[in-house]
Amino acid sequence: MADVRSLESLLGPEQPEAVVAIEACREAWYVYDLLTSWGNQVVLVDTTRSRRLGIGQHGRKTDRIDAEVLALALERGGIPVAHLLSPHRRELRRRLGVRRALVESRAQMVTTARGLAREQGVRLPSSTVAHFVSNVRKAQLVPELSTVLEPLLKLLDSINAELEGVEEVLAKLCVTEPIISLLATAPGVGPVVAASFVSVLDEAKRFNSAHHVESYLGLVPSEDSSGGKRRLGAITKKGNKYVRALLVQSAWSILNNAERQDPLRLWAEAVAARRGKPVAVVALARRLVGVLWAMWRKGFAYEPARLAVAASRGLTNSAQTLQFRVDALKKAGKKQSMKGLTAQEVTATT
Repeated sequence: MADVRSLESLLGPEQPEAVVAIEACREAWYVYDLLTSWGNQVVLVDTTRSRRLGIGQHGRKTDRIDAEVLALALERGGIPVAHLLSPHRRELRRRLGVRRALVESRAQMVTTARGLAREQGVRLPSSTVAHFVSNVRKAQLVPELSTVLEPLLKLLDSINAELEGVEEVLAKLCVTEPIISLLATAPGVGPVVAASFVSVLDEAKRFNSAHHVESYLGLVPSEDSSGGKRRLGAITKKGNKYVRALLVQSAWSILNNAERQDPLRLWAEAVAARRGKPVAVVALARRLVGVLWAMWRKGFAYEPARLAVAASRGLTNSAQTLQFRVDALKKAGKKQSMKGLTAQEVTATT
């Protein structure tokens, strides 16, 4: 509250209107809403490109120096502006963040419990993370081990209950976002992946091309080219690392579990034959980003035949039939809702 009062004394509704630059972050959303409600103009600075303004030069970086650099940049113009998430997408992202924290905590506790059991020569039964507690309690464990594991099992019960509540709220939020159900028609993409993708991009049409989205999510090769020589390296890994990890996980799912004749799987298998599976999976994740972005922009469900035509001809102009869209959405509805396994959950099942 003290910070808000000091801010109000400088930029509050009783003060002259001002143009304010702040670096983009989670806290910036609240500050942006507060300052604009007081009548100020707020510029969100893209932190991935803030160094080009002079922040951190000469090894000196303090809040005061940063403020001076941003003020001078405002006078000059040309500040790299960050996108401000819409209020609904912010709420979606908050709920997804809570779910992620609960899922990761649950997976960590399951892994810890399995490790403690192995120390005593016991291998706990294999199961999904959601059924881990019930299966452990059904197992015939020695009293000493049961006593050691019980605190973890009680916490897991609590996390499972909280997770159900969070997923119910997420499901209601997703109902108001028809695009999430549409994106979930793609192979390897469930509601969690689709919702995370939407919550980070916010609006498909703010990107000019699929390559821009791929770059935004850090799935394009790094480059160090000069003197007429082009040198490409590993992917940049810029942008939201959680969504990038989910997309890579989806790519693995496509490569291993999608229909044999699905064009995405066939394309990835061809790459894997030349470069190996790890490279193919990352390349497939990048390609999946482009497919999801195109589906979002055009309002199309995933259609393998259309993708195959696009891959061979480079264009898709025919209208998608309403019946195909309905059938695709029904098929997507059979996926595991918000209970799809993340990488941490899969790891903890064995």
